[in-house]
Amino acid sequence: MIRIVLADDHAIVREGLKRIVGDAADFTVAGEAADGTEVMRVVRETEFDVLVLDLSMPGRSGMELIKLVKAEKPRLRILVLSMHQETQYAVRAIKSGASGYLTKESAPAQLEQAIRKIAAGGAYISSEVAEQLALGAMPGGGGALPHESLSDREFQVLRLLVAGEAVSDIAQKLNLSVKTVSTHKANLMQKLGLSNATEMLRYALKHGLADPFE
Repeated sequence: MIRIVLADDHAIVREGLKRIVGDAADFTVAGEAADGTEVMRVVRETEFDVLVLDLSMPGRSGMELIKLVKAEKPRLRILVLSMHQETQYAVRAIKSGASGYLTKESAPAQLEQAIRKIAAGGAYISSEVAEQLALGAMPGGGGALPHESLSDREFQVLRLLVAGEAVSDIAQKLNLSVKTVSTHKANLMQKLGLSNATEMLRYALKHGLADPFE
């Protein structure tokens, strides 16, 4: 029996996931979580095999949460289920400790396949993500692009900024102070060698870090 915990801040998404998981006779839902605090509580109090984790819950960044979970239970398998299709998110998730990455647009059969694969000790990633991980592991292959040097929080702030979010709105969404978000913004601008919002958006569009229709 594969014991699964579902972590997503939307109850309707968790209900949908429970129905998909319930279709497999050897799957059982061992717990649920709606935010990072609940995730850590369930991790500490419950014995289970796979954590299906939304990357965009309130509070801690998804990457930070993955690292905290792995620090608590290093052998726990994590499948990230995200609305973000970008390879950059998947690569960061795997490097943080996740065993698989799946978008929410994926078919139910893919979710079952991914859970089985990572529960058995394997990894579930696309060929594009595998290629990026391989390139990063090669001598001289890592850090080729400036945004790869951003911390997970800086990358998260960058994404929200280029999506049109104001610093104050980002602070509220991430449960951070406006000063902290402003510091992240200043740091990422410096790392990317940018001087204004227009340059930031241009950079994000060039490297596939923003939706051109947002």
